[in-house]
Amino acid sequence: MTEKLLFVVGVTTLCMLTPGPDMFLVMRNTLVRGRWHGGLTAIGVLTGNLVHIGYCTFGVAVLLLRSQPAYNALRIASALYLVYLGVQSFRGPEAGAPDADRPRVAHSRSAYWQGLWNNLLNPKGSLFYLGVFTQLITPDMSIPQTVLLVTVMMTVSALFWLLFVNTLQLPIVGRRLSQSTVLVNRALGVVLILFAVRLAIPN
Repeated sequence: MTEKLLFVVGVTTLCMLTPGPDMFLVMRNTLVRGRWHGGLTAIGVLTGNLVHIGYCTFGVAVLLLRSQPAYNALRIASALYLVYLGVQSFRGPEAGAPDADRPRVAHSRSAYWQGLWNNLLNPKGSLFYLGVFTQLITPDMSIPQTVLLVTVMMTVSALFWLLFVNTLQLPIVGRRLSQSTVLVNRALGVVLILFAVRLAIPN
């Protein structure tokens, strides 16, 4: 069991450090609207992770992977959503500092749902968790052991997002980015659209 726990910590850490749509979306919302909205976006991503883990654990992802039309539909839906988020980046605030930590209800809900849907609509989430759990979960594994593995995985992910969002809010980082908020917002929008194009093109 110790080896499996170390494997979960290692592979989850590597996955979190690999730049992807979730990371750039959390970065965008943190820089544009502040720590509060960046944190809510990360919570949305974590919620999506739990959904992926749930259906992968019960083997639903296996059926999805065996259905090429279903996989393609999910891939295209994800690409379109990323394009939408990228376009929205070009319509963001033109100047001034982020909203800091003031929780505005409408924007808060939007940040959470953006993180959730961005994660859920990424079919590579299914591939990642399916690959991990097929290596870890065996018929002889007890429910408490499975819960422990999932808990460790989610804890590593949550700690990463906490560190990531707060790092973006450090004064030295904030000073450099506040002078080019519009430019950063546009650049992150382009990155999201590029991810969408890459996702839409079959490997």
